[in-house]
Amino acid sequence: MGEINTEFLTKCIDTLERSYQCLKNSENGSIDYEMYRNSLVKSFEITLEQSGKLLKKKILPFFASKKAVDQLTFKDLFRNAHKHGLLDENEVIRWLAYRDNRNDTAHDYGQEFADRTVLLIADFITDSKRIRDTIANG
Repeated sequence: MGEINTEFLTKCIDTLERSYQCLKNSENGSIDYEMYRNSLVKSFEITLEQSGKLLKKKILPFFASKKAVDQLTFKDLFRNAHKHGLLDENEVIRWLAYRDNRNDTAHDYGQEFADRTVLLIADFITDSKRIRDTIANG
């Protein structure tokens, strides 16, 4: 299998990091704070989805067909990544929590959801970089 292009994922992580830094430097409740928090939440969503998309490509060699990989749920995808030594158990637990948080956006786009997401971001950035490196380098 050829190299997996992680350029877009890297840009997503960079945007997420920048949004997080700007958020931390903004006054809570200000328009800037709201703008950076919105950017952070959207960057979180895109980074999460991109990570899953690229992880599917990474685990493809462990499966009989692309169809079998495409049928995996997000959570099963990450469980299989652990099974094949790509992620450790604690990383998988965190990724499943990130996904649960993301799924909440379908029901709650309010401040409470955004604030919960902000609390996850420091670990999420670290985990996103780790998964990017795992996908790119093995």
